[in-house]
Amino acid sequence: MEKLARKQVQALTPYLSARRIGGSGDVWLNANESPFDNEYKTDFARLNRYSECQPKALIEAYAAYAGVKPEQTLTSRGADEGIELLIRAFCEPGEDAILYCPPTYGMYAISAETIGVERKTVPLTADWQLDLDGIEQNLGGVKLVFVCSPNNPTGNLVKREDIVSLLEMTKDRAIVVMDEAYIDFCPEASTVDLLEQYPNLAILRTLSKAFALAGLRCGFTLANEALINVLLKVIAPYPVPVPVADIAIQALSEAGLARAKFQVLDLNANRAYLQAGLSVIDGLTIYEGWGNYLLVKFPQGDDLFKATWDNGIILRNSPIEDCVRISVGSRDECEKTLSFIRNYYS
Repeated sequence: MEKLARKQVQALTPYLSARRIGGSGDVWLNANESPFDNEYKTDFARLNRYSECQPKALIEAYAAYAGVKPEQTLTSRGADEGIELLIRAFCEPGEDAILYCPPTYGMYAISAETIGVERKTVPLTADWQLDLDGIEQNLGGVKLVFVCSPNNPTGNLVKREDIVSLLEMTKDRAIVVMDEAYIDFCPEASTVDLLEQYPNLAILRTLSKAFALAGLRCGFTLANEALINVLLKVIAPYPVPVPVADIAIQALSEAGLARAKFQVLDLNANRAYLQAGLSVIDGLTIYEGWGNYLLVKFPQGDDLFKATWDNGIILRNSPIEDCVRISVGSRDECEKTLSFIRNYYS
């Protein structure tokens, strides 16, 4: 059967998600999930009927939260589907390319490769910012430029002035896709206000992180109406199951938003606690993070990763040499992780 697959798929190395990698333990800090298991109620009615393609109440609720118009909002099966929709809608296989700046989220490349679209890379600078000159030199044939801020796995914010420069550079040439999966932890850094000025801007959002709904698979693309209308041409007929829409609307209610805000404050405090505790251990470099995770450079990072793994503390190894990404969990999870690392290096 493998020989019948498209050549791109035969050669494809799938994205190794946290769940695919697996592990066994009681401290799971490898997938940037929320530790909060919030309760929701749905009556599971209307399951004999297809859902709306874009449930009106859900679109209106998220648009209000994000500060945009409903016609600038599209919902999908997580932000991952948003990535794929953008590539399928705007890139001709075998002709066009996407551009992204590693180290960053791996699904930009996987989605493009699956569809047969060329991948161009311009690595981030030494301080993990955009190399604008390098990007400009590589824009030939590029339809989409993906930028993640806060960036996964590094945790840093991309300079706003560089994002504006990139949008100016790509006018009438390419779409800049800002991946804001972690922006709820630092909403002041969002680029949503730039939509009014730049028709070539698209923004990816999700309920997986700050809203503690990773298992719901509900994401959003924010863009101007003309771009959203293009995506609506290629999206699946019924992308949002009825229970998903029901729960997401509850999460975006006044009470749900208040709870999410409180939980974000709690996680940001736990991130500061973890950062402070790690910073006093000799030999470690803790990079400032703005999402619900920290990137830490250890002496022999692979050995530390394996030691925690073997002791039931599941972290995420990184493509950056000797670096491990640690999700911010509950205070108890952070304490257990910090205690193990202290003892490991004592």
